[in-house]
Parts: sequence; C-alpha cells; structure tokens
Amino acid sequence: MRLARDIRAPLRHGHPWVWRDALEGPVPAAGTIVDVLDAQGRFVARGFCDAGAIGVRILSRAPVSIDAAFFARRLARAAALRDRMLPPETNAYRLVHGEGDGLPGVVVDVYGEVAVLRWDGAGAERLWDALQSELVALLARRGVRSLLERRGERGRPDVRILMGERPEGELLVREHGMGLLVDVARGHKTGAFLDQRVSRARVRSIAAGLRVLDLYGYTGGFAIAAGLGGAERVTLVDRSGPALETARRAWRANGLPEGALETVESDVETFLRENEGRRWDLVIADPPSFAPNEASVPRALAAYRRLHAACVARLVRGGLHLACSCSSHVRREAFRRTLTEAAAQAGRSMLVVDEWGAPPDHPVPLAFPEGDYLKAILCVDGATE
Repeated sequence: MRLARDIRAPLRHGHPWVWRDALEGPVPAAGTIVDVLDAQGRFVARGFCDAGAIGVRILSRAPVSIDAAFFARRLARAAALRDRMLPPETNAYRLVHGEGDGLPGVVVDVYGEVAVLRWDGAGAERLWDALQSELVALLARRGVRSLLERRGERGRPDVRILMGERPEGELLVREHGMGLLVDVARGHKTGAFLDQRVSRARVRSIAAGLRVLDLYGYTGGFAIAAGLGGAERVTLVDRSGPALETARRAWRANGLPEGALETVESDVETFLRENEGRRWDLVIADPPSFAPNEASVPRALAAYRRLHAACVARLVRGGLHLACSCSSHVRREAFRRTLTEAAAQAGRSMLVVDEWGAPPDHPVPLAFPEGDYLKAILCVDGATE
C-alpha cells in the first residue's frame, strides 16, 4: 500500500500505526499482511490491515516473513524483558503489551497459573492461527495452565477457553507480596488494573500513619497497599457493591485489621459533596477514562479539574494527593495543567513531588506518544505560614 503523504520518518522512528487517511486507495480486509511503500514505491514497513481509523499496524520495518517463527521471536523477547524487569513476589503481570512488544493489538496478562488474551482491533485477531501454538508453548514453559480469551464490553465479557480450564471464582495473586483478588472472567480489563503496580507500591511506601481516601477504589488495590503500608485508616469509595465486597475479602486475606477499613458504596461526586467537612492525609483519585475519543477531551479536562479541586480541598494542610489518568487522548501536560488550575480553585499551593506512568511490563515505543496513556502525579500541599 502506498503512502498518500510522507510519514516515513515517524514510521522509521518506531511509530506503529498508519492512519487510514495516510494511505492511497482502499484498505484490504482486516488481518491482511501488506507492505507499506512510499510515493516512489520503496519499502517502508510491513504490517497488517485493520478496520477503523488505523489502516495498517506495523509489525516490522524489514521485509521479513510474518510466520510462526516471527511470532516466536517476538514472544521470546517479551518474556525475556519481563524476567529482567518484574519485581520479586509478583506473579500478576502483562506478558505482551501490543505495540510495545512489536505485536500490535495483542494483549496477554498473566495471573499466576492463568493467562488472559485480549485483542485490540479486528486485524490482530486474524493473527491467531500463526500466533497460537507459539503463545501456548511459551505460557506452558512459564507454568501457566489456562489461557482465556476475553471479548466484549465492560460488564458483559465473552470468555472462551483456549487452553486448560476456566478457573472457578477469584484468583489470589501476588504483587510485591501483596495479595489481590482477581476475577479474570468478569473483572475490568483482563481482571485487574496491572498498570497501576508502581502507584500501589508508592502508596504503600508513604502510607504509614495516614488517613487515606481511595476514590474509584474498585476491588481495593490502593486501599490494601495503604493498609499494608501502615495507614491509620482507609476509606474506600466505589459505586459497585460487589467490587467493595471483593475489596473487603482481599483486605482480610492480607491479615489487615477490619476496623481500619471503611467501604462506601457511592459515586465519587456524591460522596465528595456529602463529605465536605471531612479531611484526609492522602487522597487517591484513579477514575475511569474521561476521554474515550479526541472530541471528548475538553469535557474530560473540565471533569479532571472538578475532581482535583474537590480532592485537594479535602486534604489536611501538608496532605498528599495522588492524581491519575488512564485517558490516552489527554496528554501529560494537559493533565498536569488541570491540577494547577484545580489547586488554584481550591486555594491551595500544591507541589509535585513525583510523577510516573505504567510499569516496565507495559513498554511504549519512544515514537508512539499515543501509547503513553497512564499518568500518575503525586502532589503535596505546600502551604506556608
């Protein structure tokens, strides 16, 4: 397929997508392996076609065969990176992170002896015949007994067994030694938010003696991290009663005192409005994506400003606020700006003490800013006399 405009530089630098409007002529069926050529017909990259706005996802910048041996090499490289980068006492991690591992549209998460596969786009799914045997063999070598494929929307997942058996109920997995309960069949994403491992570890490291508010707490990852870090009391807010019940079970499974956890079934906006007079030492806000597409970004930025202003207003003097965004369409600078504006609105002077993104098992190509989706900013109230 020929390029309709000259985007050779970003492709050669490692950007993994060719937008449909950057290609000449109609795009073949999703999953079709094609060569991307420049205006003079020279080879630029090889990839597969997709449906929607992304016309081609790049697999290689060399004219190599896209076969079982190719996928074996990519999977082996991904596994070697995890072996080098994963922290101790951790058996829940992302084994394949799509574009970051040179396998665009393919996500494989491991939860102990169970792995979950998800596809991003119709094109990647058509790779399964060539990918299947190599992935199953790799998982077996890593002690994984079951592989599930998850499709469908949040709350209505369709689960298919690709290897082994479907696990019954929740799995107890380990992250930095912390126990987390995961439902790989019905939980969000592939069962848990593995991309927040760094954030949970940071919360654990700073929580000693603090009163902690965990908003959008889901099944309690941040809350349990705070409890294990020695928090005096943790308030966990989520609108899902079943998620809160899982959080309470996970809290007990970690041997934490039940009296130190308060769970509140409520939407966050209502909770914050009804608790204007309460104050916490650490407020964590990790909401679902506010910007599902580019058109929703202005509305998302306004929502972040409102949320951050409410969180900052409920800090004690000298308190900490961990603000997170998983919206890929909201760039890091814009998200930071919502914090600046929210602090001014709340009459607070906030200092950034650290910021980070996803952990090393979620690698992102340097030339792919769209892949840098997760943002976490830790601020402290810097009020002076």
